[in-house]
Amino acid sequence: MNGLGRWMCGTLVAFASATLLAGVAGWHLYEVLTAPPDPSDLGAALSRADMWFGNLTGWWRAALVASLVLFAFWLDDMRGYAEGLWPEGQRRHRAWAFFGLVVPLAQLFVPKMFMNDLWAAAEPADPARPRRRGHPLLTLWWLSLLAAGQWADGFSALKNATTRTAPAALRHLLLSEALYLAAAGLTITVVLRLGGRIRHAWSADPV
Repeated sequence: MNGLGRWMCGTLVAFASATLLAGVAGWHLYEVLTAPPDPSDLGAALSRADMWFGNLTGWWRAALVASLVLFAFWLDDMRGYAEGLWPEGQRRHRAWAFFGLVVPLAQLFVPKMFMNDLWAAAEPADPARPRRRGHPLLTLWWLSLLAAGQWADGFSALKNATTRTAPAALRHLLLSEALYLAAAGLTITVVLRLGGRIRHAWSADPV
């Protein structure tokens, strides 16, 4: 694993840790909303719980942004290897490694297309057998990211919850935690697996 891959995985571990810590703070906020330890001190207890929840979700957002930025750089780095291994198989311009993460609609398919092309570039060059684009691991990874992007907004739901809506907000938070942790774990797996394949192919047959 190269230096960029190590930074990528380390940032994802930090993101997962921030996700767990924000979830613990969210659980505490839920408890204060539904069963305050001292009803006479509800205002102060709620303020403290809200402060911790807000601070930790802020760190969580910072870790998320850092992970996305590093992923774009890692994707660009792997694309450099792939262009040496199988340049004709790369279907999108290299700049889309960055734009594909931020341009609406393109976010839904361009990063997965990049990953499929990288996977194929690491396949052995065999005229009798075409390179295979994609892998079930990549599909599972991409579905986890799409699911997290679509349904994992439990932090906002709990931040704006009231005593009446807190139970539903907590359930939403737990779903969000599961989706974010699954996405982080699968991304680490993909970075390690795909990065290893690309570098192995490059060292075995540099072009």
